[in-house]
Amino acid sequence: MALNKNKNHKLYYSIKEVAAEIGVNESTLRYWESEFPQINPKKGGNNVRQYTREDIEAVRTVHHLVKERGMTLAGARRFMKKDGNIEIAQTNGEVIDRLRAIRQELVDIRTALEFL
Repeated sequence: MALNKNKNHKLYYSIKEVAAEIGVNESTLRYWESEFPQINPKKGGNNVRQYTREDIEAVRTVHHLVKERGMTLAGARRFMKKDGNIEIAQTNGEVIDRLRAIRQELVDIRTALEFL
Protein backbone atom coordinates (compact mmCIF):
# COMPACT_ATOMS: atom_id res chain seq x y z
CA MET A 1 0.00 0.00 0.00
CA ALA A 2 1.62 3.26 -1.11
CA LEU A 3 1.33 6.41 0.93
CA ASN A 4 -1.05 8.83 -0.65
CA LYS A 5 1.29 11.56 -1.91
CA ASN A 6 -1.28 13.44 -3.98
CA LYS A 7 -3.75 14.16 -1.22
CA ASN A 8 -2.37 16.58 1.33
CA HIS A 9 -5.22 16.21 3.79
CA LYS A 10 -3.69 13.25 5.65
CA LEU A 11 -1.40 14.59 8.36
CA TYR A 12 -0.35 11.37 10.08
CA TYR A 13 0.51 7.84 9.02
CA SER A 14 0.61 4.71 11.15
CA ILE A 15 3.79 2.73 11.72
CA LYS A 16 2.27 -0.08 9.66
CA GLU A 17 1.74 2.24 6.66
CA VAL A 18 5.26 3.66 6.89
CA ALA A 19 6.88 0.23 7.30
CA ALA A 20 5.02 -1.07 4.23
CA GLU A 21 5.94 1.97 2.15
CA ILE A 22 9.65 1.90 3.06
CA GLY A 23 9.93 -1.88 3.04
CA VAL A 24 11.18 -2.48 6.56
CA ASN A 25 9.75 -4.09 9.69
CA GLU A 26 7.90 -2.04 12.27
CA SER A 27 10.54 -3.09 14.82
CA THR A 28 13.21 -1.56 12.58
CA LEU A 29 11.34 1.75 12.57
CA ARG A 30 11.04 1.70 16.35
CA TYR A 31 14.78 1.02 16.64
CA TRP A 32 15.67 3.79 14.20
CA GLU A 33 13.58 6.19 16.31
CA SER A 34 15.90 5.50 19.24
CA GLU A 35 19.00 6.00 17.08
CA PHE A 36 18.03 9.05 14.98
CA PRO A 37 16.50 12.14 16.62
CA GLN A 38 15.26 13.24 13.18
CA ILE A 39 12.69 10.42 13.35
CA ASN A 40 10.32 11.58 16.05
CA PRO A 41 6.72 10.50 15.44
CA LYS A 42 3.99 11.92 17.60
CA LYS A 43 2.58 9.40 20.06
CA GLY A 44 -1.16 9.50 20.51
CA GLY A 45 -3.42 7.58 22.83
CA ASN A 46 -2.10 4.16 23.89
CA ASN A 47 1.36 5.23 22.62
CA VAL A 48 0.29 4.79 18.98
CA ARG A 49 2.91 6.31 16.69
CA GLN A 50 1.76 8.92 14.19
CA TYR A 51 4.33 9.74 11.51
CA THR A 52 4.32 13.07 9.68
CA ARG A 53 5.63 13.55 6.16
CA GLU A 54 8.84 14.97 7.66
CA ASP A 55 9.29 11.84 9.77
CA ILE A 56 8.76 9.68 6.69
CA GLU A 57 11.38 11.62 4.73
CA ALA A 58 13.85 11.12 7.60
CA VAL A 59 13.05 7.38 7.54
CA ARG A 60 13.62 7.32 3.77
CA THR A 61 16.99 9.00 4.26
CA VAL A 62 18.07 6.53 6.94
CA HIS A 63 16.89 3.64 4.77
CA HIS A 64 18.87 4.99 1.81
CA LEU A 65 22.04 5.45 3.87
CA VAL A 66 21.88 2.13 5.72
CA LYS A 67 20.21 -0.29 3.31
CA GLU A 68 21.20 1.08 -0.09
CA ARG A 69 24.57 2.72 0.56
CA GLY A 70 25.62 0.17 3.17
CA MET A 71 26.52 2.64 5.91
CA THR A 72 26.61 1.58 9.52
CA LEU A 73 24.10 3.18 11.86
CA ALA A 74 26.92 5.19 13.45
CA GLY A 75 28.04 6.40 10.03
CA ALA A 76 24.50 7.31 9.02
CA ARG A 77 24.01 9.14 12.33
CA ARG A 78 27.20 11.18 11.77
CA PHE A 79 26.18 11.87 8.18
CA MET A 80 22.76 13.15 9.22
CA LYS A 81 24.13 15.34 12.05
CA LYS A 82 25.99 17.56 9.60
CA ASP A 83 24.07 20.58 8.34
CA GLY A 84 22.19 19.99 5.12
CA ASN A 85 23.19 16.37 4.70
CA ILE A 86 19.63 15.09 4.85
CA GLU A 87 18.85 17.04 1.69
CA ILE A 88 22.10 15.91 0.10
CA ALA A 89 21.37 12.27 0.92
CA GLN A 90 17.87 12.54 -0.54
CA THR A 91 19.20 14.23 -3.67
CA ASN A 92 21.93 11.61 -3.99
CA GLY A 93 19.32 8.89 -3.68
CA GLU A 94 17.29 10.44 -6.47
CA VAL A 95 20.39 10.75 -8.66
CA ILE A 96 21.34 7.12 -7.99
CA ASP A 97 17.82 5.97 -8.90
CA ARG A 98 17.94 7.98 -12.13
CA LEU A 99 21.40 6.64 -13.02
CA ARG A 100 20.18 3.08 -12.47
CA ALA A 101 17.28 3.72 -14.82
CA ILE A 102 19.63 5.18 -17.45
CA ARG A 103 21.97 2.21 -17.09
CA GLN A 104 19.07 -0.17 -17.64
CA GLU A 105 18.04 1.77 -20.75
CA LEU A 106 21.59 1.50 -22.09
CA VAL A 107 21.70 -2.23 -21.40
CA ASP A 108 18.39 -2.62 -23.24
CA ILE A 109 19.72 -0.63 -26.21
CA ARG A 110 22.90 -2.72 -26.32
CA THR A 111 20.86 -5.91 -26.25
CA ALA A 112 18.67 -4.64 -29.08
CA LEU A 113 21.73 -3.68 -31.15
CA GLU A 114 23.25 -7.12 -30.69
CA PHE A 115 20.24 -8.64 -32.45
CA LEU A 116 20.70 -6.45 -35.54
